[in-house]
Parts: sequence; C-alpha cells; structure tokens
Amino acid sequence: MKISRRQALPVLAATGASAVGAFNTLPGLNDVLGTHGAFAQDLSSLMEPGPLGEHVVGDPEAPVTIIEYASMTCPHCRTFHINEYPKIKEKYIDTGKAKLYFREFPFDPASAAAFMLAQCSGEEKYFSMVDILFERQSTWQRGKVVDELFKIAKLAGFTQESFNACLQDQELLDNVLAVQKKAAEEYKVNATPTFFINGTKYSGSMSAEDMGKIIDGLV
Repeated sequence: MKISRRQALPVLAATGASAVGAFNTLPGLNDVLGTHGAFAQDLSSLMEPGPLGEHVVGDPEAPVTIIEYASMTCPHCRTFHINEYPKIKEKYIDTGKAKLYFREFPFDPASAAAFMLAQCSGEEKYFSMVDILFERQSTWQRGKVVDELFKIAKLAGFTQESFNACLQDQELLDNVLAVQKKAAEEYKVNATPTFFINGTKYSGSMSAEDMGKIIDGLV
C-alpha cells in the first residue's frame, strides 16, 4: 500500500516535533522490516542503482565502498554526518581510499518530504541540501514541518510554487519509498544509520575511529 501526498502532508503539518518515530502513519513499513541484526545473505543486487539513481561522494575507483541508509529525522544520522563524516571524508574519501553512497531510508513523513526536497534541488545541490537539513534538524521538526521545510528550501532557490510541486510529486515519493522498501526487504535494514562497507552490514551509529579501522583493514 503506497502513501500519497494527500496522506503525507496533513501528517507533516500536524505532527511537528512528534514526527520523529511516527512512521507508523506510512502504511507498509512494518510489513517489510526484519528483525534487528538480521543480515541479507544475497547482496548481489546491493550495487544496483535504484529508481533515484545514486548520490556518491568520492572516486568511483576507490577500493572501499561505503553505502549508508539514513533517515533525515534520525538523530544518530545527524550526529554521524555532523561529527564523524567530515573526518571520514578527509582521511579516506578525499584521499581516494573510499567512496560513499548515500541512500534514502525515511522513517516518517517528515523525512520522506526532506528527501524529496533534496532530490528536487538537483544533483549539484543534493548534498548541500542534505547537510543543511541535518544541521537544522531540530528546527524543522518543530512547529509546522511544512513551513519550516519551506524556509530551508528557499535557501536552495525554491519558490512556493516549486516547493509545492516537489512535495506533490507522487512518482518521486514512490521512488523514495521504493529505495527504502528494497533495503528493508532484501538487506534487512531496520535501523538508521545502517552502513554496508564492502558488502558487510553494520547497523547503528559508528564513530570515525571505528569506521576507519574497518576501512584500514580493507585497503
């Protein structure tokens, strides 16, 4: 069962801070989530691009591939991106040792909307939009989420018209949820962040030190 924009935005407008953890309002998630710690044995399709394509940082030929599934309303995802990711990027990604694939796994309607706006901002602005959404996570989850998201979207050049058009794009929402559904069904992703490092799954937040040890063992 898919969620439509008509279902999503009333929830966004009403929940405010309670949007975190409210993904029970999105039909179907509990049907595809596996048991925490479960591991998909067949990862042959892990590197296949989803309907949204891929958002990648780093040299495509880097020997270590990090795939991150994140939710924009996940506080642990924010902590990783604000505090740990810059260290990983400087030491491993910028030096050609690793590359990172960032994939959508929204846990609630607010996160789905945030991912949609990042997609609509365009490839060149995608990660900049993700960065500012994480930086201001506590702000845009308060009050009326739609209004707060629009304030951020304006910084990326959105007008009210383009903002509304983005959040009314049913195909885009379906594609965001398709990425999530595939991760849950095929790879048993049930927490954010979840990382796959050269195919091995690590659930939950990781420090730069811990991730660095794993990368060091692969290069």
